[in-house]
Amino acid sequence: MATTTPFAAEAAAAELPAAAAQKPPKPPKSEPSALVQQAQATVEPLLRDKLDPRLTYHTLAHTEYVVKQAHALADAAKLPAKETEELLLAAWFHDTGYLDTYDGHEYKSMARAEAWLREKQVEPARIEVIKNLVRATHRNEEATTELEKMMVDADMSNLAADDFRSRAELIRTEWELALGKSYSNPEWAELQLNFMLAHKYQSEAGKDRYKKAMKANIEDQRDYFKKTEKKAKKKEKKATDTFAEPKRGIETMFRTMYSNHMKLSDMADKKAGMMIQLNAVILSVIITYFGAKSSSLAVTGGTSFIRNPILAVPMGVLLLTALCSVTTAILSAQPDVTSFKWLKRNPEIATNRRVNLLFFGQFTKLSLQRFQDGMRELMREKDTLYNNMVTDVYYLGEVLDRKYKLLRVSYSIFMVGLILTALSFAIVLAYKM
Repeated sequence: MATTTPFAAEAAAAELPAAAAQKPPKPPKSEPSALVQQAQATVEPLLRDKLDPRLTYHTLAHTEYVVKQAHALADAAKLPAKETEELLLAAWFHDTGYLDTYDGHEYKSMARAEAWLREKQVEPARIEVIKNLVRATHRNEEATTELEKMMVDADMSNLAADDFRSRAELIRTEWELALGKSYSNPEWAELQLNFMLAHKYQSEAGKDRYKKAMKANIEDQRDYFKKTEKKAKKKEKKATDTFAEPKRGIETMFRTMYSNHMKLSDMADKKAGMMIQLNAVILSVIITYFGAKSSSLAVTGGTSFIRNPILAVPMGVLLLTALCSVTTAILSAQPDVTSFKWLKRNPEIATNRRVNLLFFGQFTKLSLQRFQDGMRELMREKDTLYNNMVTDVYYLGEVLDRKYKLLRVSYSIFMVGLILTALSFAIVLAYKM
């Protein structure tokens, strides 16, 4: 049986710190230069106090995050102090253009950076480098140098952040407030997914730092998009199912509507019939009376009516009332078929929303073949069937509207005419007395 000697134990203990010493220590973070600290002191109050409050994403917090990521990339790439300073200066100024404009703010940021750097008496060559770093963050500009690629990667590092979705929601809110662009949850999730799939980190340091994290975020966003899309479809189905699925409820609704329309139409025809009969009797009596009194062959042979022509006024009013009332009542009661003359000339548009294949006034304009084709399509597609039923109810309503308007006119004429007849007759009596 093997045993461990004290010397062996001491040797093993000595090997542990030696192994730990072999692990490379984390490189210390470089300190920003004095010029970078001055840029920070200049930019921070501007972005904190003067930015449009509608900007919920491009805030001071975003700029500080980009500066932090740029600094990390510079340290990872072991950039010289001069290049690190240029990268951090560009990071601090890259969004200051939002103080002036939204679209194309990068160019305004370049101008602000240039003006400030000239005040600090920075060499023109370095100013151009920093301006080009800011320009590279524009969506239509291309990053050519490794430093420009680092700047773009730092600006887009939010795609690899743990809270990338909450940052995207800030952009969504900003676009809605500042640009008036609104997106539904599925639309926004799809937009973000497509943007992430199209984006590529460019610098070597950026690829090492963000590529793996962004890939995981893409998978997460893909799952989130599927969930939101599924939820939206379920919500849409729930909203539209009340129109397509409960067949019994829909059929009851249409059955009730058709029944009510038929009852109203029957009531209108009965009222019109009563008015026609009543006025026909009045007309018959008046005409008979006038004929009897005006004829020399009258049984009484009296001429009292001729000797009192003033009585013709109330009788004339009553006659005119009965004539106008019966005319409008007849117009109300006469059959009314809604049809379209153009349908006969253009049978190929038989599926038009204005055409109702369930109504004889329209389908008789078609040939038998056209009608059969239209009915087959009607029976195949549920939406088309419901559309035709709705159209049928609409035109039934139009016919009812016309009937009741004419009927109302008929009753109004009859009522006003009777009042005028009574008044004129009273005046005649008072005059004779």
